[in-house]
Amino acid sequence: MAEAEGNGVRVNFPSTDSSVPGSKDGKLHSDPVSFRWPARVYWEDTDAGGVVYHARYLAFMERARSEWMRARGWGQEILRARDDLVFVVRAMEIDFRAPARLDDQLEVSVALVECRGASFVVAQQVLRGDVVLIEATVKIAALAASTFRPRPIPEPLQSELKKNLVESP
Repeated sequence: MAEAEGNGVRVNFPSTDSSVPGSKDGKLHSDPVSFRWPARVYWEDTDAGGVVYHARYLAFMERARSEWMRARGWGQEILRARDDLVFVVRAMEIDFRAPARLDDQLEVSVALVECRGASFVVAQQVLRGDVVLIEATVKIAALAASTFRPRPIPEPLQSELKKNLVESP
């Protein structure tokens, strides 16, 4: 199992061995202000030439954001059921720098750069080793799950998020 610790929360992630493939130190990168999630490129992610289709990066980044929240103790299903809260992507700016290819081992980073009453902004990168393939800024809005109307982020979560703020890259 790979482990992530964030603000006193330890989460075990299944893996085929005790390390995270492709990670320089064999561990999942997670601390109070940064997070990296591993991703492997499969045939389903690529075009006929073995290059990742641009929309697949959105899925890689979505998974990393979900795991970033979970590693901090705020699983999205719990937020929906207990707090009537869901998060949706409101806006996204993406810079495609270089392609990923079939069987590449990637890491997707998440860093919180802004936190407001009913939204927050994360900076994300998709990396292959030290090479930045994608950079994105993602604005996330908080909605009531029952109505899909904007709502404030609950105070305990708002406070936790603010502890994770980093300066914009």
